Amino acid sequence: MKDILVVCEGNICRSPMAEGLLKTALPRLSVRSAGLGALIGMPADETAVRLMDARGIDIAPHRAVQITGDMCKRSDLVLVMSADQRKRLEQMYPFACGKVFRIGEFDKRDVPDPYRQPEAAFREALQLIDSGVHAWLQRIHKI
Repeated sequence: MKDILVVCEGNICRSPMAEGLLKTALPRLSVRSAGLGALIGMPADETAVRLMDARGIDIAPHRAVQITGDMCKRSDLVLVMSADQRKRLEQMYPFACGKVFRIGEFDKRDVPDPYRQPEAAFREALQLIDSGVHAWLQRIHKI
């Protein structure tokens, strides 16, 4: 495995946090993020930046990008935040079937979008992302 893509909706909350966690844990791999409906060019949400900064991970330079077919082709693993996003992504790019999974796949959980919600929603999303990343890391290290 060489390339991981993390996808959420706007690419300013959940996927930048997941990208930061995965990049820190897997420094030799290429880890990127994108949005299905990206707020192109926007920075990561201030609350997400603050929560990640508290963990020593700087996502402030992040800028939202729209997902492309080429990103999916280059990726060995595509992690989304919800079952709906998985379905939409596989409909957009049928060739990606088989490498698209929820970040909470092993807990059978979606990660709710904290966009424009209080910090508690971001903390909950980050906790679910953290759990999902941990489960994926165990599998990735076995590959």
